Amino acid sequence: MRTSFDFAPLWRSTIGFDHLADLVDSTLRQATEDNYPPYNIERSGEDHYRISLAVAGFGASDITVTAEQNALTIEGRKPETAAREYLYQGIAARPFRRVFNLADYVQVKQASFQDGLLIIDLVREVPEAIKPRRIPIAGAAPAASQIEQKKAA
Repeated sequence: MRTSFDFAPLWRSTIGFDHLADLVDSTLRQATEDNYPPYNIERSGEDHYRISLAVAGFGASDITVTAEQNALTIEGRKPETAAREYLYQGIAARPFRRVFNLADYVQVKQASFQDGLLIIDLVREVPEAIKPRRIPIAGAAPAASQIEQKKAA
């Protein structure tokens, strides 16, 4: 089922968020939802995040993690081995590719492999030049000195 969204009201009051419509549209276009491998996304602080992927059957050398501008790509591929005869195969070992879209200034801090989980820690680090700052107004007397003058008079 495909639903169309009208972003016209949003465009009237925002500037520079054009990529959000593209992001929503590309998400809706995905015909089949592939849930392999299963994963969790956790928020462990104001600007700290963690992605955990359940990659049972894969080793650290079978997985590649690539961080690009606003995207994190995780790919896994088992090396070709001699054919085995399984009576039952419940542990999936098929190749996978999972892409996570990252917000601006979110960076990968580290990736680790433990207990069958691939754990990726992310941090949002906003540069000082972009953080909000107070701009003094030239020619205006500070409010504190105006109050002190009124008390003295």
